[in-house]
Amino acid sequence: MSALFQSDIKSLPLLNRGKVRDIYAVGEDKLLVVTTDRLSAFDVVLPTPIPDKGKILTAVADFWFHKLSHIVPNQLTGIAPETVVTAEEKGQVAGRAIVVKKLRPLPIEAIVRGYLVGSGWKEYKTSGTVCSIPLPAGLREADRLPEPLFTPSTKAEAGAHDENISFAKAEELLGKELAAKVRDVSIALYKEAAEYALTRGIIIADTKFEFGLDDIGTLHLIDEALTPDSSRFWPADSHAPGANPPSFDKQYVRDWLEAQNWNKKPPAPALPADVAAKTTEKYREALTRLTQG
Repeated sequence: MSALFQSDIKSLPLLNRGKVRDIYAVGEDKLLVVTTDRLSAFDVVLPTPIPDKGKILTAVADFWFHKLSHIVPNQLTGIAPETVVTAEEKGQVAGRAIVVKKLRPLPIEAIVRGYLVGSGWKEYKTSGTVCSIPLPAGLREADRLPEPLFTPSTKAEAGAHDENISFAKAEELLGKELAAKVRDVSIALYKEAAEYALTRGIIIADTKFEFGLDDIGTLHLIDEALTPDSSRFWPADSHAPGANPPSFDKQYVRDWLEAQNWNKKPPAPALPADVAAKTTEKYREALTRLTQG
């Protein structure tokens, strides 16, 4: 296994380094998105890369982009990333980069929650709501919700925290028609993906989508889709309402960080080699379960 903490593509203009992805311009209308092995937790990028994480995330997202393309168009162009960089740079993009359409990203993150967990569980215990949406009394941690909830949030800059917003606020930001479309498409994507994942022994407890518009206003799925970075994946055979199950995502790293004397502000502590390796294993198992057999 190898690790790429940061790409260094000199043949293309660098546009942005996100928490995980480095983005380069490919002409006027396309982007090269390189998924590195960086990992962020509590909105802080950790100093320790997770070997092969970027390749695994790229493979998982590619699987979902193709599987769900009948619901909504996506950013894929089908152009091989190796063809837009120099020969010396091919090793940085092989298996971990995609060439995508340049689209106008929407200013919200589209979060769908199918189970009561995390910040939603904390809020429910206090007020009986999730993101101010009332829920039936008597639900337990990790219970399946009666229906998936669409709970949008703002998009924070690196180092800042996303903030949950009401659907009314999403309507203000997007317009009523587009907000309704984003909500309906997000729930449709989640439902189909969650139903499929269950047949592979994985519960998708919640997930985050991002969308963009092309020049004529057509909605596209962008960024990543239903990966262990953007979703909470649980092994179905370990799920028991009343407790937060083990997961195939970065919750393992969050749990390790919670046990450290760290204030959740930069700089984050370095991960021990065994924690990084175990995280790679968890990500890889999610890919294997979803795409093989």
